[in-house]
Amino acid sequence: MCVSLIQPPIHQSHRHTKRLSRTVFALIIINKAGGLIYNRTFHEGGLNKISTNELLVLAGTFHGVHAITARLNPIPTPGANRNSASSAGTMMRPEPPSGLEVLESENFRLQCFTTLTGIKFLLFTDTTQTNVDLTMRRVYEMYTDYVMKNPFYQLEMPVRCDMFDRKLLSYIREINNR
Repeated sequence: MCVSLIQPPIHQSHRHTKRLSRTVFALIIINKAGGLIYNRTFHEGGLNKISTNELLVLAGTFHGVHAITARLNPIPTPGANRNSASSAGTMMRPEPPSGLEVLESENFRLQCFTTLTGIKFLLFTDTTQTNVDLTMRRVYEMYTDYVMKNPFYQLEMPVRCDMFDRKLLSYIREINNR
C-alpha cells in the first residue's frame, strides 16, 4: 500500500531553493512487537531532529498503522478462486497482505521493508532517491550478517553491534556521495 502526502505545488519563489538530491537520511528498525530496536541518522541536514521519546512513539504508531493497513485488502470478487491450480498442477498460496510500504511527503519518502519474522526496516530518503528496494535489501543483508549471526545478540532487543554500524555507515555514505 502506498500513501502520498504530497501537497499541491507551491509558487517557486516560496519554495526552499537548496535541494538535497538522492540522499538517505535515516534508518529505523522496529521489532515485531512495535518496539524501536535501532535508529541511525546519516545526514544531519535532511530531517528535523526528534527526541528519543518521539522516535518511540513513531515506531509504535507506524507498527499500528502497518497492522491496520495490512488488513485493508480489497474484497475478492465472487466466483474468483483464490487457491487456483498453477500450470504445474499445484495449489498456489495467495500473497500475504503487505500493509503500508511507502509514505511520501513533499520533503522525504519513508519506505518500509517487513521481514518474514515481522521486523520492519524504515528507510527515510529524499523523494528522488532511486533503487530504494535494492538499498533496503542490502541493509537487511547486513542486518542478518552482522546482527543476527552475532552470538551475543538477543532477539527483539536493541541492536548494539559495532560491525553492523560501521558497515551500514560505509554503505550509506557511498550512496549519499554519488
